[in-house]
Amino acid sequence: QLHLTMSEKTKLTKSLEIVQNELQEKESEMKRELSEYKDRLLQAEKELQDCLTEADQKNEVEIEACHEKIRSLEHFISSQKLEIERLKSNEEQLNNSLKEANQALGELTKIKVR
Repeated sequence: QLHLTMSEKTKLTKSLEIVQNELQEKESEMKRELSEYKDRLLQAEKELQDCLTEADQKNEVEIEACHEKIRSLEHFISSQKLEIERLKSNEEQLNNSLKEANQALGELTKIKVR
């Protein structure tokens, strides 16, 4: 009976060792896989951050280009307003000169008719 019990114990001990070894191998494999997933995750996060940074830089360049275009258009509008004011002033001067010329012509016509 003792011999059978000892033999059974030996078998169980070997089985236990085998199961423990298998569990250790599984644990090692799972740790390795977990490490690989973490590495992939870090790589994906880095690529995402790089893409976001690149997009931000492109947006900043585009925004600055738009601001420059706005400044240019504002300057153009301002110069056009000044030109319009200059032309209005010239038109007023020409109208005044035309009135004076018409008055002078009217007076000359009166003198000629007499």
